[in-house]
Amino acid sequence: MTLIATRPGPGAARPYRFPQVVRRSAAGGQVVAAHLPGQNLAVALLLLDGGAGREPVGKEGLGGVLAKALEEGTAQRDATAYALAIEALGTELVTGLDWDSFQVSVQVPVDRLSAAVELLTEAVRTPKLDPADVRRVRDDEATALRMDWATPGPRADAVLRADLFGADNRWGRPLYGDPESVAALDVDDVTVFHSEWFIRPGTLIVAGDLDRIDLDALAATVFTGAGGAAADKGGPIEVALPERRRIILVDRPGSVQSTLRLGHPSPHRAHPDHVPMTLAGTVLGGAFTSRLNHLIREVRGYTYGIRGDFASSRRFGRFAISSGVQTAVTAPALVEAVGEVSRTRLTGVTEDELAVARFWRAGQLSVELQSPRAIASALTTLVVHDLPDDYHARLREALLAATVEEVSAAAAAHLHPESLTLVVEGDSAVIRDELVAAGLGEVVDHAP
Repeated sequence: MTLIATRPGPGAARPYRFPQVVRRSAAGGQVVAAHLPGQNLAVALLLLDGGAGREPVGKEGLGGVLAKALEEGTAQRDATAYALAIEALGTELVTGLDWDSFQVSVQVPVDRLSAAVELLTEAVRTPKLDPADVRRVRDDEATALRMDWATPGPRADAVLRADLFGADNRWGRPLYGDPESVAALDVDDVTVFHSEWFIRPGTLIVAGDLDRIDLDALAATVFTGAGGAAADKGGPIEVALPERRRIILVDRPGSVQSTLRLGHPSPHRAHPDHVPMTLAGTVLGGAFTSRLNHLIREVRGYTYGIRGDFASSRRFGRFAISSGVQTAVTAPALVEAVGEVSRTRLTGVTEDELAVARFWRAGQLSVELQSPRAIASALTTLVVHDLPDDYHARLREALLAATVEEVSAAAAAHLHPESLTLVVEGDSAVIRDELVAAGLGEVVDHAP
C-alpha cells in the first residue's frame, strides 16, 4: 500500500506593519529607534563599524576573540563583579559579528534599560583585556575552531571563499578565521583592534516603548568619551566572475560522503535587484520546496537536504549551494545541481513556484519580526546598508508584488552556471575519476 500526500498550496501571508522609526543625533552620536507601544521589554544595541572586514589579513578572528574578552571584566570591576552586576538586571551581554559590523546588546524590562546600557558601555569602551584573560580566550577559540574544522564543511567553505574572492584579501578568508590564524593572535593584536574600532561612537539602536525611554540619556551614556570620525565604508567590491567552471577537490581520505560547495560572486546587499534575487534564490534552493531540494533529495534520493541562495554584505555577495551526498553519487549530484542552476537561468520561474516563494518570504516577516530583539536587528540593516527608514514597511509589499518577469530576469542576470566553482571535500581516490568523466570542468587538487 502506498500513501501519496499532496503538497499543500501556499497560504496567504499575514498582514504586517513595521513600527515607526525614529532617528536623532545626541551626545555626539546617532540614535536609531523603533517605537513599540506597550512593550515591557526593550533592547539597546551598540552598532560598531568593526566587523570582520576591518581585520587585517593574517589576523582573522580578532573580532571573535575580542567578543569573548569583553566578558572578562572591565577597568571598573573584575569578571566576577561584572557578571554579578549584569545578572542582577536579569540580562546578558549578547555580541554579534559579521563582515560589516560588531554588535553588542542587552534586553531588559524598560525600567532597567538605563542601568543595563551603563554596563554595556562599560564593557565595550573600557574592557579590562588582561593579557592572561585574552590569551586564555584566544586559546579557547582556537581549540573550538580545531574541533569544528575536524568535521566536514569548514575546509570546503574556506576553499570556496578563497577561490571566489582571493585568499590575499580579508574577504577571501573565513569570517571567524581558522585555527591557525586565531592561535597566532597576540594580546597587542586584540588591544590595538579595540582601540581602533571600539572607541568610535557607532550607532545606538533601541527597540521598545519610546514613551518610557529617555533616548538622550541613553545616548549620553553610550557616546560620552567616545572619539574618532566615522570610518569610510567603502563602495561595492568589483569581483570578476571566473571565465570557466572548475572543480576543486579537497581530499578527505576514507570519507563515506562528499561535502559539496558550489558558488560564484553576486551583487552586494543594497543592489536594486535584491528582492527579485532573493525570490529567485528561494525558488531554486532557498526553501524545502525548492527545485534543488525536490530534484536532489526527493527525486534522486542523493541527500537529506540541499540549499542554494544569494547572500550579501555591504560590499559584496555570493550565490552558493551546499549539501552532503553519499560518496557513490558525488558526480551525479553535481551534474544535477549544475543543470538545475542552468535551467533556472535559462527558463526563469513559474507563477506557481513564485507564489509559494512570495507568500513564504512575506509571511516570514510577521513571524520573524515580532520581538524587540528582532526589530533591533532589522534596524541595524537600515544603518549598515544605508536603506530608507520605510524599507521594512515596504518589504512585504515588494515581495508580494514581484512578477514572474522580474524574478526570471534576476535569475538570468545573476545566476552564472558557467562560472561556478565546485568544491568537493571527499575521498579523492574514490571520486576523482568520476568527477573528471562528468565533464563539468577542470578538476584541480586543493593544496593544503
